[in-house]
Amino acid sequence: MTAGITPVSDTAAERIRADFPILATRTKSGKPLVYLDSAATSQKPRSVIETISGYYEGYNANIHRGVYDIAERATDAFEGARARVASFFNAAESAEIIFTRNATEALNLVAYSWGLANLRAGDAILLTRLEHHSNIVPWQLLAAKMGAELRFLELDGQGRVVLDDLDAKLRGVRLVASAHVSNTLGTIVPIEQIIAAAHRAGAVVVIDGAQAAPHLAVDVRALDVDFYAASGHKMLGPTGIGTLYAKRALLEAIPPFLAGGDMIRRVSYEQTTFNELPWKFEAGTSDIAGAIGLGAAVDYLQDLGMAWVRAHEVALTAYALERLNAAPHVRLYGPERAEERGGVISFTMGDIHPHDIASILDGEGVCIRAGHHCTMPLHERLGLAATARASFYVYNTYADVDALIEALEKAARIFKL
Repeated sequence: MTAGITPVSDTAAERIRADFPILATRTKSGKPLVYLDSAATSQKPRSVIETISGYYEGYNANIHRGVYDIAERATDAFEGARARVASFFNAAESAEIIFTRNATEALNLVAYSWGLANLRAGDAILLTRLEHHSNIVPWQLLAAKMGAELRFLELDGQGRVVLDDLDAKLRGVRLVASAHVSNTLGTIVPIEQIIAAAHRAGAVVVIDGAQAAPHLAVDVRALDVDFYAASGHKMLGPTGIGTLYAKRALLEAIPPFLAGGDMIRRVSYEQTTFNELPWKFEAGTSDIAGAIGLGAAVDYLQDLGMAWVRAHEVALTAYALERLNAAPHVRLYGPERAEERGGVISFTMGDIHPHDIASILDGEGVCIRAGHHCTMPLHERLGLAATARASFYVYNTYADVDALIEALEKAARIFKL
């Protein structure tokens, strides 16, 4: 163990790992599974798996419609999950939490419902150079449709967002869209400053919290953010479920995103009146099991405590940064200090293609990501076609980092670096 880095206790680490059945499996190579791709999707604790199974086995029914027992149980569980998510983000009320399929759909909801109703020709939308495609493409489409301009906040040499010209770039901006944490460089964006400046300029702010909500304590009221998007599958929940937090006044003022069952109050052949919040934005049958599973995931994270989650991540990332910096031929991207980044480390290794690195590591049971990580524009600005990426979460340990280093040493030997 490197001096100065406080280790996570073996007891705590083993207790947490024991909650994740998949971590006891072995890979096709017969090696223990070392999962370092949580930025893509997290593994699921047994409590989440059992909660989803419990719904399907015990009270599978549609919500908000049936008056029989299991339908009422399903509705109560679904809305109970919404209340727990609202508490997790410290929303003022449950009605400010909209269930979506993922953060991508949540961002598109804002683009279509808020953007089409409020943006005008000549307005501007401000992004950062860090953004995931899901927080670029909707705004490109919206800007093209409405005749708006896209602007970008630049990055410094460590991939941190430069705010020196923030006020100037906010002139004429109607909406600011920013990641909270970069999925590629791990950069924690100073969204508090951005939100405050945007509001002074009269702009609305939407934050892509897909990489932050699983790892940081997010208080939407303290942030005073207008919209905040998250994906359940990155925060120990199932795939196919996400959330959009939005201030009630904004949700009441904008039109629905999708139309159909459950988002209506009354339909005639001539017109439709819409349901109250939050159901105005939840057309059709929701991912009931997914929402209930997300509620269980939120319970698990709150039992751990988000302060512990963050402290664990900082310590583990600091250890990984130190070991990777000492590894020959490895080049790291993003902020140098673990405190300035999430548990995401992108790197290259000599002239080995990242896909080859990932393939060799797979043979050692180590799962990392290789590619552009849905940030092609960012990679182009870095002069790279692709990077390898290791990402950490609550179930990772220092032994996982050691396994990563050993596997990279094998890759170096194979490619004679």
